[in-house]
Amino acid sequence: MTTADPRSERVFIIEDDPGVSEVVKLLLSREGYFVESAASVKEGLRRLAFGDFDLVVTDLKLPDGTGLDAVRLIHEKDRALPIIMMTSYSSLESAIAALRAGAVDYIIKPFDNDELLHSVERALKERRMSRENAALRRTLRNAYASRPILGDSPGMQKALERMRKAAQSDANVLIAGEYGTGKELLAHALHARGARADGPFVPVKCGALTPAVLEAELFGRAGGADAREGLIREAHGGTLYLDEVSELSAALQAKLLRVLQDKVARYLGEGHAYAADVRFVAATHWDLEAAVAKGAFRQDLYYSLRVISLALPPLRERGGDVLLLARHFAEHYSRKLGKRVRGFDAEFTSFLERHSWPGNVRELEHFIESAVIFAEGDVLTGRDLAEVAPALPMMRAAPAAQGDAPPLAIEEYIREVVERFQDTRSEAELARMLGIGRKALWTRRRQWGLKRMRRSAS
Repeated sequence: MTTADPRSERVFIIEDDPGVSEVVKLLLSREGYFVESAASVKEGLRRLAFGDFDLVVTDLKLPDGTGLDAVRLIHEKDRALPIIMMTSYSSLESAIAALRAGAVDYIIKPFDNDELLHSVERALKERRMSRENAALRRTLRNAYASRPILGDSPGMQKALERMRKAAQSDANVLIAGEYGTGKELLAHALHARGARADGPFVPVKCGALTPAVLEAELFGRAGGADAREGLIREAHGGTLYLDEVSELSAALQAKLLRVLQDKVARYLGEGHAYAADVRFVAATHWDLEAAVAKGAFRQDLYYSLRVISLALPPLRERGGDVLLLARHFAEHYSRKLGKRVRGFDAEFTSFLERHSWPGNVRELEHFIESAVIFAEGDVLTGRDLAEVAPALPMMRAAPAAQGDAPPLAIEEYIREVVERFQDTRSEAELARMLGIGRKALWTRRRQWGLKRMRRSAS
C-alpha cells in the first residue's frame, strides 16, 4: 500500500475499547497519517471542534451514544467531513443505517488490516479529490453562468421560475422536453443555484450504453482489473443527472429505485454498500406518464424521480425567442471565430422566423455557427443561407400559410438525417449529431428496417 504523506492527512478515532483504538492508531500511524483519538461521543466532538481533521473513524457502540449520533452531530458542524463506521457482524443493519445517515463507509469487526487501510485510503483520496475539484467546479459553474438560459416567452419564463424555486429544495427533479431544448443546461443551472453547488455534477447518458455497462458505470465494481468507483459514488454530495432516463432497463429501474429509497448503493461483484447522498435530476423527451400507463416504466420510480417536474417548450412554440437566441449565438461565435457579425438582413431574419426548428435550440445554435463560419460580411444575408443549406439539407422552413404541410416532426427529422448520412457517418457520429444515445438510434433504425451502419473508424 502507498504510504500517505505524513504532513497532511489527519485521522480522528472515536473508540472506547483501548485495545482496538491502539491497533487502529498504530496501523494508520505506520502509513504516515497523523492520528488522535477519543473514547466517547462527547469527548470526540469537543476535540474535533479544535482540530482540522480529514477523516473520522468511529465505533458504532459508544458509552454515551452511538456512532449514528456521532455522524449526525459531526455533520451538523461539517457536512463534508468523511466518516467511517466500525461495527460488528451482528450490527450490520446499523451500519447500513449509518450510511443512510451520511457515513461514507463501514468496517466489520474483527476487521482485516488491509481492508481498514484500503477504506481509509479511499475516503481520504475522495476528500483530496473533492478539495482539488472545488476550483474546477467553480470554473464550470462560471462557464455555465456565461451560457445564460435565454427566453422571454411565457413557456420559458415559467420553466425558469419553477427551476429557481426547485433549487431551494433538495428534492429529485424530472425535466421533460424534446431533443435540443436545453434540458442539461437547465439541470446545470438547477445544481448551481442549490445547496449542493459545491458538490459534483455528474451527467449520465442512459441511452448511450448497454444495460450491463451502464449498471457497472452507475454502481461501480469491486475487485479485479475492471474495478471502478461508480458514478453514484462520484456524485456523492452533489447531483446525478440521468439523461434520457426512459432508456433504463427494467432491472436497472428496480436497482435505482432502491438507491432513491435507501440512500445506499452497492458495488457489483460483492455485497459491500456505500452511502449515496445524491440529488437525482432526470430528463426525458418521452411522455413518461404514458410509458407508466403502458407498463414500460416503473410507476414507483417515476414518482420518486418526479417530486418536482419541469418542462421545456420546443423552440417552435417560443416565438420571439428564436431571434433572441440567434443574436446571442451570432455574437458568441463571432467572438470565438474572430469575426464581426452584428445582425441579419430581412431574408435571413424571415428564414429564422419561418423555420420550424425540429432540432430546437441545438439545431439553431449549430446553424448560426455554420452561418458565421461562412459569412463574408458583418451581416448574415440570404446569400449566407445558400452557403449553409448544403451542410444542413434536413432543414425546412415552416409553412407560411394555414393549410400547408405541417412542420417536420422530431421522428421524421431523425429518420431523414439517418437516411441521408448513414453511408458517410458512423453510428456514433450520427448519435452525437442528433443528440441521442446510440441505443436509441439503433432501436429506431431497427424499427424502420434500415441497413446496418458502419462502425466508427476507431
